[in-house]
Amino acid sequence: MITQSKKPVQGRRSALQKKVLLLLYGGIALGLTRNPNQYFRVVREVAKEWGKIDRISLNRAIQTLYNSKLVATKDNDDGTTTLVLSKNGEHLALTYNIDNMEIKPQSKWDGRWRIVMFDVPERKRHTRNAIRSHFKNMGFYEFQKSVFVHPFPCTKEIDYIIEFYNMRRHIRFITAIEIDNAIEIKRRFNLA
Repeated sequence: MITQSKKPVQGRRSALQKKVLLLLYGGIALGLTRNPNQYFRVVREVAKEWGKIDRISLNRAIQTLYNSKLVATKDNDDGTTTLVLSKNGEHLALTYNIDNMEIKPQSKWDGRWRIVMFDVPERKRHTRNAIRSHFKNMGFYEFQKSVFVHPFPCTKEIDYIIEFYNMRRHIRFITAIEIDNAIEIKRRFNLA
């Protein structure tokens, strides 16, 4: 049972809250897809994530989301209650959709380089490869195998990836004003 509390909601979402939002968004995606293959892919992913969630933590995360107005309840005719995403929750779930994250280009570059470095142990190579793939998909320049560079602000996106994979101790984020092959990287981002 979900009860409402008067406690203020923190601006930063926990990884579990983000998963709950994505799971709820997965339900919306099911309703919008007409492709059977896409439908079953969404069902598999949602089921996999749902099984990983601890029920007590889930109730706390839902309570916080409810208090933050990201989710709402809908009373059904049969006496049950359905938890649904509010408009703000839908927007936030899309924001946190890790497979479709992108970094918005700025109209004017601030002259700073965002550098992400990671050293994920070999036993977690699948996670390391997934992280590398996300950075490439987000348009980062691969400076070295585990070093990526981007000219535009991306702290929130990096933090989300770090939290999503629980890799805080293995990933470092640097903002720099100089980089030795800046000409090549500027050309890559059409900044030259």
